[in-house]
Amino acid sequence: MRVGVLTGGGDCPGLNAVIRAVVRKGVQVHGFEFVGYRDGWKGPLEGLTMPLGVEQCRGILPRGGTILGSSRTNPFKVEGGVEQIRANLAEAGVDALVAIGGEDTLGVATKLAELGVNVVGVPKTIDNDLSGTDFTFGFDTAVNIATEAIDRLHTTAESHHRVLVVEVMGRHAGWIALHAGIAGGASAVLIPEQPFDIEALCRHVETRFETHYAPIIVVSEGAVPVEAGEGEDGMTLVSGEKDAFGHVRLGGIGDRIAAEIEQRTGKEARAVVLGHVQRGGTPTAFDRWLATRFGLQAIDAVADGEFGTMMALHGTRIDRVPLTEGTAVLKLVSPAEYAEAEVFFG
Repeated sequence: MRVGVLTGGGDCPGLNAVIRAVVRKGVQVHGFEFVGYRDGWKGPLEGLTMPLGVEQCRGILPRGGTILGSSRTNPFKVEGGVEQIRANLAEAGVDALVAIGGEDTLGVATKLAELGVNVVGVPKTIDNDLSGTDFTFGFDTAVNIATEAIDRLHTTAESHHRVLVVEVMGRHAGWIALHAGIAGGASAVLIPEQPFDIEALCRHVETRFETHYAPIIVVSEGAVPVEAGEGEDGMTLVSGEKDAFGHVRLGGIGDRIAAEIEQRTGKEARAVVLGHVQRGGTPTAFDRWLATRFGLQAIDAVADGEFGTMMALHGTRIDRVPLTEGTAVLKLVSPAEYAEAEVFFG
C-alpha cells in the first residue's frame, strides 16, 4: 500500500513526531510506502510531493514545525478541487491519506471521507478545541511556553508597579489562557466563552494594588467585552479579511484592555502578545508521547482499513472515533470549569 501524509493549518510542536511514528511503523511493520504531501491540502490539490521514508524521519522527533510544510488551503473553495485531488492521488498511486491537523484540516478530511477518499485523521491544535479527544498534541507545549512567560512577567510587573496584560492564542476556546493563567498565578483570565466586564476588571486591578501586588491579566485573543465593540461578535481584529476557511485575523485585545485599564485606573499598563512564540520550538515530553502514540495508531487504522476515523485520547487510551465526531463541534471551556478555576484569580 502507498500512503500519503500531510500536515495542514497552523504548525505546532509535535507534528514531526506524528510523521515519524506513522512512517517508521508503516515501513517496518506494515511494509507500506509513503509520499509526503507538501503544504497541507495544497499538496494533493496541486500534486506537490516529497520523498518520505525512514531516512527523512531521522532526527525530527524534537523538532518543532513540520518537515512537510503547511498551509490553510481549502480544496472545497477551489473549483474542481475534489476532482483534482482524486486525480493526483490516483496518478501518484496513493491508496490512503493520513491527514494531521485541526478543525479546518480535519473538516476537509471529513468531507473527503464522505466522498469515498480513504483518509485517517490525527488531531492537532494548540487550542485543544477538537471534540472527541481529551487533548490534542501541541497544547501542552503552548501552555508551558505561556506559563514560562507569565512567570517571567511577574517579576518585572512587581518591580515597576504596573499591570501586564498577556495575550495568548485562542480564537473561540480559552484553554491555553485558562491553563497557563492558573499555572502562572494570574490575577485574572479572560476567555472567549465568558464575556468580560471591563469596569469590574478595573476594580479588581485597583484592589490588587491596594495589597501592593502588581496584577497579571491573561487574555485569549478571541475574548470579548460584555459591551461588544469592533469586529465579528465583538472580537478585536487585525484585519477583516478572511482566509480560505472564513476566519478573520484576530489580534490587539491585549493592547485594548491595557489602554482601558490605564485610562480608568491611572495605573501603568502594558500588553505582551505571545503570538506565534506559542507555536514554535521543541515539543514537551507529553506532546512527543501523545503525537507518537497518535501516529502509531493512525497507521494501524490505515492497515485495518478503518478510514473516516480520527485518533482520540480518552484518559490514557488511544481510540478511533469517527472524523465527524472530532469536527462536529468545538470543545469549549464550560461555565462550570471556568467557575471552578476562579478561586485562584485574585
